[in-house]
Formats: sequence, structure tokens, C-alpha cells
Amino acid sequence: MKKTLLLFLLSFTNFLFAQRTFETSRSIPKGIEIDVSDGRYQIRIMSDHIIETNFIPKGDSLDLNSHAVVLKPKKAITESSNKGNRIEFATNGIRVQIDKSPFKISYYYKDRYLVSEREGYVKTDSTEILGFQITPDEVLYGGGERVLGMNRRGHRLQLYNRAHYGYETHSELMNYTMPLVISSKRYMLHFDNPEIGFLDLDSKKDNSIHYETIGGRKTYQVIAADKWNKLMQAYADLTGHQPMPPRWALGNFSSRFGYHSQNEVLKTAGLFRKYKIPLDAIVIDIYWFGPKIKGSMGNLEFYKDSFPQPEKMIKRLKDEKVKTVLVTEPFILTTSKKWKETSKNGYLGKKADGSPYTYDFYFGHTGIVDIYNPDAKKWFWNIYKELTKEGVAGWWGDLCEPEVHPSDLIHKTGTADQVHNIYGHDWARMICKGYKKDFPDKRPFILMRAGYSGSQRFGMIPWSGDVNRSWGGLQAQPEIILQMGMQGLAYMHSDLGGFAGGDVFDPELYVRWLQYGTFQPIFRPHAQEHIAPEPVFHDYKTRALAKKAIELRYRLLPYNYTLVFENHAYGMPFSRPLFFEEPENTKLLTYSDAYLWGKDMLIAPVLKKGLKEQKVYFPKNNNWFDFYTGEKYEGGKTQLTHLSPDHIPVFVRAGAFIPMTEVVQSTDDYKTDHFQVHYYYDPAMLKSTGYIYNDDGKTPEPLKKHINEYISFQAKNSEKEIQLTMLHKTGSQFKSPPKKIELVIHEITKPQSVSEKNYQWDPVKRTLKLNLTLDQSKEIQIHL
Repeated sequence: MKKTLLLFLLSFTNFLFAQRTFETSRSIPKGIEIDVSDGRYQIRIMSDHIIETNFIPKGDSLDLNSHAVVLKPKKAITESSNKGNRIEFATNGIRVQIDKSPFKISYYYKDRYLVSEREGYVKTDSTEILGFQITPDEVLYGGGERVLGMNRRGHRLQLYNRAHYGYETHSELMNYTMPLVISSKRYMLHFDNPEIGFLDLDSKKDNSIHYETIGGRKTYQVIAADKWNKLMQAYADLTGHQPMPPRWALGNFSSRFGYHSQNEVLKTAGLFRKYKIPLDAIVIDIYWFGPKIKGSMGNLEFYKDSFPQPEKMIKRLKDEKVKTVLVTEPFILTTSKKWKETSKNGYLGKKADGSPYTYDFYFGHTGIVDIYNPDAKKWFWNIYKELTKEGVAGWWGDLCEPEVHPSDLIHKTGTADQVHNIYGHDWARMICKGYKKDFPDKRPFILMRAGYSGSQRFGMIPWSGDVNRSWGGLQAQPEIILQMGMQGLAYMHSDLGGFAGGDVFDPELYVRWLQYGTFQPIFRPHAQEHIAPEPVFHDYKTRALAKKAIELRYRLLPYNYTLVFENHAYGMPFSRPLFFEEPENTKLLTYSDAYLWGKDMLIAPVLKKGLKEQKVYFPKNNNWFDFYTGEKYEGGKTQLTHLSPDHIPVFVRAGAFIPMTEVVQSTDDYKTDHFQVHYYYDPAMLKSTGYIYNDDGKTPEPLKKHINEYISFQAKNSEKEIQLTMLHKTGSQFKSPPKKIELVIHEITKPQSVSEKNYQWDPVKRTLKLNLTLDQSKEIQIHL
């Protein structure tokens, strides 16, 4: 049936291409160029997993400027043929098939059909369209940040970054709109053009994808792989790998809208230390440059009435091991201190007559910084540069969709509509490049509300916008985080506890959101100030539950920092859909009730009020252990789990090695010379492996500089014996002392003998603890 349907679709595509005729073809470096009746194609091999296709209409020239792609074509064609009606060329993975008459282009991966052009390029009075034919059984993901359900097929998605204040369980348009489609068939279509438009994912239910835009490049990449992890890596290779943020970014943030004074900032930080709740950073919103919400945006300097000694405040926070993060916006109000300078020097977006373009929005009458003007960009960066010298450790770029961006506003490189979707992207680029030039020994922290394909390579830390402070707002987050992680922006996270609205504090909602936040890439409670987002301002019970969630976050630092490495090196998201584990299980293709945190932890957020139990699907080919109780669950089944008020359900893969450490009050105190490793023994797992990645947590590009270390673990099991091997390898420029390791083996019967003398057996917990010193290698034998 599927084969018959595929043949029908390919025949239908032939019909649609009937008006485009093949003329001639020629070889070009790493690809082929084809002349057709209405233009020409350039198709280039980028790698075994990626192919790029450009269509150049007659009369146009090829635009080589990509805002998303960094990969250069570097893979030679391994096989090609031009016989009769068909041209084919391929690498070891991806293959292109071009039929001359009727004209058609189809894409395959290792003989597995992926997708084909349908109409190909079509120009209308107002838009330019690229059309594709897909199969009926595909689930489609992507298009950026939305709340539509995991399967976005059937929707016509607008590509125009826009904030959605107070969203809950449905949102069609949000801060990150990306021209990227991901298929459950393990391929991607990336449209390499930033201009505004639409991405139609089969809204007419005719098995089609249409990319519609107002203009720009007619360029797309097809990315494909056999496995999801390889697909993630290929996309990261194409658009750039996320640099590793400073380790303190994995800690707890204190943040609200907003702290009104220096005294309030210091008092809040002090309360975290008083209650011994770990804290690594405090985020100061708009009141740092003015006393009111409206009227002062664009000052971009400390308001001395409220912050009389900012450098002293920053230093005091630093002495308490708390980093300072400041908000900035691209809007310069006409009432701000920077208006005269920026308007006089031409640093703002312009009208057609060259005068500053001003308009009203929520915060006042404003212009917008033209970051595409080199002089304006230099001026803007110098503000960051000077404040960084004063000790500011991280930056928050807010309202960077941009929130209001009139279509007839003109930037140095084009109209507002041409650059709207890349404004946040290029703002992050400016900060990233500024750090490389002026602070080459520091890793930047760049929190941004909007971005584009490839923004991850500038170190962008995205968040899911102004979510409603409600159970509906919480329920939207797994979909957003999973989807954005698949699209390269793996640090997507939420304002924990919810941001907008909420008349009465709901402690259950707040705690469940923070418990889920323990397993989000960034832990940052943030909200409007009428209900405090910080746990230090709540009742004892709420504060204690929040503290427990935050302390677990810190105990998992070795595991989580290894996920930072995996994202940087391989493009793997922190939060991974369960279909990564079971790609052929169609029931999982739209499942977001639980997800994998890294490879070995299964997380099931509690998303509804008052629940006492909930169902969880456990991936097959493994058993799973309850992280808190040790209860064993068989994989491949949906099972009912009982809920506890002090944690959400967390499970560990049988055979996994989970590294943990003691609780510290700041990541500045984090030590890697001693830690715990929890090994979850299961005789059914005959062999398993794990590892810890580590570096100094602050030096940029530690892999290239060999300032890092790896500790690997291997287990070989039978019902009567466990053999464990540990290896410690260090980079040539990294000094690391021998490690003190407390190895905890779970779910083990009383051993008959252990090769190490220093061990403890606990018959109640069914654990075996061994205190080890690891220099370069260690082997342990346990007889049962």
C-alpha cells in the first residue's frame, strides 16, 4: 500500500513540474548546475548528510550570503550518472535524482525516499514560493516556537517573530519563528532565507509543504540521517555548534520584573545565603536605568538615585559568589538620555527621507538601534564593553523580536521586514563577537527572547517568553522545549513559576514548575513582582520544597555539565523526545508527557493540579529505576506511577552511571576532585558505559585548547559477577589531581567478595558503597 501511494505521489509531482523543462546540465565544484526554462539550479553536496539547492530565476543572480549556514561544501560526489532521462549523484549518504522530462528533483538517503520538489519555484504578485511533496504518514515538527501540539502538520505558520503575552495551551505565533521543517522520517528541510513569510505544513491536506516569502534567497538544505542523534549533529554542523556557556549558567538565578534598587538586589541575594538556598546569579530588569516602567528605556546607564554605587554592588555580589546579569533593549526612547546622541549620529532605523523613524509602543515614543549600521553597532557594543569591565557577568537582550518593528522602517542593509527575523540573531552575534575581541578569556552569557536558525552558534540562551502563571502555561513548556531543542536551540527554558498574571499565589503550581525546572537547561524563576518568583519570599513549606529542587539541580552538576559538552560537541539537546529512543514507535511521535534528560534519565513533569498518580511510558529495551525509591519498571510499557509532593517522577536507565556531587551554595565552590557515581545494576544489562566531561567552566573553547578531562565507566555483568572499569584522561593543558570517588551500586544483592577493601553494604537500601581513588585507571571485581 505504501509503495503504491509513493508511486502515485511521484507521478503527481511529475504533472506539477510539466511546465518547467530541462535544458542542459554541467558539473560545478561539489555539485551540479542545471538550466531549466525559467532559471537555473545549483545543487551542491555539503556532507554525507546535507545537500543544498539554490534556484536562481532568469534575470536574477545567486545570492551567496547566508545568515544561518556556516558549513562550506566539502564532500565530493562519490557516484554520478547522466543516462537518458535521469541524472543522479550521491555521497555515502544523501542522493539526488533529477528526471529531465517531466522535470522533477527528488531526494533520498541511502535509497530511502525523503522528499521531492512539487511545484518547485513559483512567483506570485506578492510572494515567492517553494513547493514540496511529502508522504501521508509523516509527522512534522519545527517552524520555531509554537504551542500547537507536537505534530505541526496541518498548520500554516507565519514566519514573523512576535511575543505572545500570557499564552497558555495554544499559541500560533511566538518569539522564535524558524524556516525549518523536521520530519518523523528523520530528515529536515531548512529554508535559508530570513525574510518574513509563511511555512505551510500541509494545511490544505494535499501532502505538501510550501515555503512562502516576500523575497530573498531561493535556497534550501535537505539534511538527513539514519538516527536522530546523527541528524542533530548534521544540523549543528550546518548552522554552527553552541559554544559552552560558563558553568555558573547551570546554577540558580534570582530574577523578577523587577528589582527597584541596589538595596533590594543585595537584600534578595542575602536571603538566599541566609536560608542556604544555592544561588549563582541575579538578573536586574529595567529599573536599573530608571525608576518607572515607562519613559526611561534607552538610558542604558545606572539610575543613580536607586543604584548609587553600582560597581560596589556588583563587587559585593561577586564576593558573595553571585554574578550580575543586566537587561538591555534595542529601543531608544525620545525621553531617554541616549536619544540626542543616537538620533544625531544616525544610529537608529530611518524613514525614507533619512530621518530617525519614531513610533509609539508600550514603553514610550521610540526609535530602534540599527545594528546593521557599523557605527551604531560599535556604539552599542561599547556600552556592553564598559559595563562588562565594571563586572557585569551576563546579558539579557529583551524585546528583540523586535517587539514593534514597522514594515516601512529602513535599516542599513534593508527594510524592517527583510531583517525582522534575524534582528535578535544579529544582536547576539554582536555580543558574541565583542566578547571574542575584547574579553577572549570569558565565556559570554547571552539570554535572548528571539532568534533565528543558527543563533545557537553565538551562545544564545533562549527562553519561552511571557508565559501565563497558570497550569495551562506550564503545560505548554514540554512541547516548546522539546521542539526548540530539535531545532538547535537546546537551552530553551521557561520563566519558572510562570511570568504573566495570576491573582493569587498557587504554591502547588509554583513548586511543580520549579521541580520541572530542575531538568530544564537553565533554572531561572522569573515573574511579575506582585507574586514573588524567588523562593526566599514564600512560606516555610514552599521554600523547603523549592530548596530541595534547587539542591538536586546542584547535586547533578557533573551530569548536567556533561550534557553541556554533548550539546556543544554533537548538537544533542538536553531534553530529548522519547521517539529518539524508539523512532519506529508511531505512538511516541507526538508524545511529550515524559522525555529523556540526556541519555539516562527519564523525566515526567507534573502538569496538572491535584494529581496523586500519573501514567508514564518507559522506553523499551531497558528496565528503569525510580530515582527516589529504587522501584524497578519494565521498559516498553506505560505504567501508573504514584506522585509525591516533594518531587516529580524521575527514573534512571538500568546500567546507567549517574555522576553527582555534594550541594554547594554557588558553582564557584564546585569541586571536581571528589564526587559520587551512582551505578544502577541490572543483570539483564550485560554491558553498559558512561562518562563525565569536565573543564574549568570558564575558558572559551576548552576542547580546542585541550583544557578538559574525561572519566569513563564501563560495566560487564552477569548474574554472578560485576566487572567495572574506570579510565581518567586529561587534555594536555589541563591539570587534574587524582579523583576521590564514592561509587554507589544500586539494586545489588549482598556481595560474596569485592576486590576493593573499603566498601559498605546496606541491606535495606540494597546498595554497595566503595570509596576509591582514581588516577588513570581502576578495575573492580564484585562476586555475587
